[in-house]
Amino acid sequence: MIGNLIDFILHIDKHLIDLVAEYHYWIYLILFLIIFVETGLVVMPFLPGDSLLFAVGMLAAQDAALDIMTSIGIMLLAAILGDACNYMIGKFAGDRFVRMRLFGKQLVKPEYIDKTHAFYAKHGPQTIIIARFAPIVRTFAPFVAGIGHMKYRTFLTYNVIGGVIWVVGLTLAGYFLGGFEIIKNNFEKVVLGIIAISVIPIIVGLFKNKKEAKKEAEQISNVPD
Repeated sequence: MIGNLIDFILHIDKHLIDLVAEYHYWIYLILFLIIFVETGLVVMPFLPGDSLLFAVGMLAAQDAALDIMTSIGIMLLAAILGDACNYMIGKFAGDRFVRMRLFGKQLVKPEYIDKTHAFYAKHGPQTIIIARFAPIVRTFAPFVAGIGHMKYRTFLTYNVIGGVIWVVGLTLAGYFLGGFEIIKNNFEKVVLGIIAISVIPIIVGLFKNKKEAKKEAEQISNVPD
């Protein structure tokens, strides 16, 4: 299953071509569900958000069967509704959800929650926007906002702004850049590059937080009794 998911992410352009050919207009429902599930269900943080948006834009520029404006509208709706759903899950069932176990393992890994809390501590409500471009954190940001009972009006504002920037930005990037032969012939490397660019800020942030925590611990230990 994991192997199939990795194959789908790395070769999403080819899979999209097959899906459009097989399902025609139903492809819009499939796109909606993938984006909604990734952003709306806290247990599914590994679906291909960034690379999917880019690939849809790239394919829309080459295939008239996939309309760019319809695709953007459908995926934007899915992204906004997904985050809203995740917020509500966090608000009304967050604590119970975190404690749930399946086959002896927690459904929601505590370290993912901790990473998201660190994002909020550094960026505040803007985390909702920034997290759109960070895999895993993207899925947990609205969930943690719900657990923390962020005002829904505040959450909705950042949710819409972040959704527009994420969906429109990456899809149009694929639409305008996907026509270059170097992009089409090296799509797997492009996907890996997108993933790397998305993950680097998280790694840097965690490193800084760990370094600051270590420095604070040293300062406390050096305080005379």
